[in-house]
Formats: sequence, structure tokens, C-alpha cells
Amino acid sequence: MPTPPPGPGVAPPFAAPPTEGGRSRLWLGLGAGALAVLLCCGGGGSAVVGLLVSGVQAIEEQGRTVSDDYFRALSDGEFGRAYDQLCEDAKRRESRQEFERRAAAEPQISSYDVGEVDTTTLTVPVDVTYAGGDSERQQVMLQQDQQTGGMEVCGVN
Repeated sequence: MPTPPPGPGVAPPFAAPPTEGGRSRLWLGLGAGALAVLLCCGGGGSAVVGLLVSGVQAIEEQGRTVSDDYFRALSDGEFGRAYDQLCEDAKRRESRQEFERRAAAEPQISSYDVGEVDTTTLTVPVDVTYAGGDSERQQVMLQQDQQTGGMEVCGVN
């Protein structure tokens, strides 16, 4: 192997690796990677939470609306329209004519107040006042229609 010439101006055969800032670049790269992972996972988690919250709000809104429509139809004496708010199970238990006959024989509803939907049991309390002055709290049981996704009245206690 030939020896390098002596004296100033001699260059080594390869450049030495840089020694300054090696650790700071490593930590900067790791921090940027962690931030990217946090943004991706955090964004996905936020989207899931947002979907859950909006789903619960939709159930609450639909439950109150269908309960209100049902009791409005009963109080207006439009029993066929009330029957249309029922789920398929309730319609199988009672025909339209049987429902209309039964609803017409019950005391006339003069006013009602729909409460908040319980999203765990899918029930809605409704305070009903009858024409004679009597009042009671009824519990509307809801069910989601498998075809449309909308809420329906499936019974009243």
C-alpha cells in the first residue's frame, strides 16, 4: 500500500462523518414522527367520537318526533295516522281496524308533553292529560325500523 506524501495539503481518502448535532437531529426526527402518529390516530378517534355523538342525537330527535306525531294524531282523532307510526311488531299484534276501534273508545287526549328519550332503553315518557281532567305518565317504547333506520312506536304503557 503506498504511503501518502508527507507535508501539508494531504487529503484523507474519505470524508469523516459529521459529529456535531447528531443527537438533536435524531430527537427532532422522532418528535416529528410521534406528532404525525398522534395527528392520524387523534383525528380517527375524534371522528369516531363525533359519529357516536351525532348518532345519539339523531336517536333522541327521531324518538321525540315520532312520539309527538303519535300523540298528536291520537289527540286529533286521526287514529289511522297514529297507526302509521307503529312498528311492524305492533301492527302484527293489532290490525288497523282494531287499533282505530280501541283508540276511539279510550278517553280523548286534550294535551300531552313529550319528555326526553332514554337512549339505553329506547323509551320516552309522555305526560298525558285527558279531556275529563285526569292525567297520567305513559311510557312510549321505540324500535328502529330495519329498512329505513327511522324510529317507530312499538308500544305504550
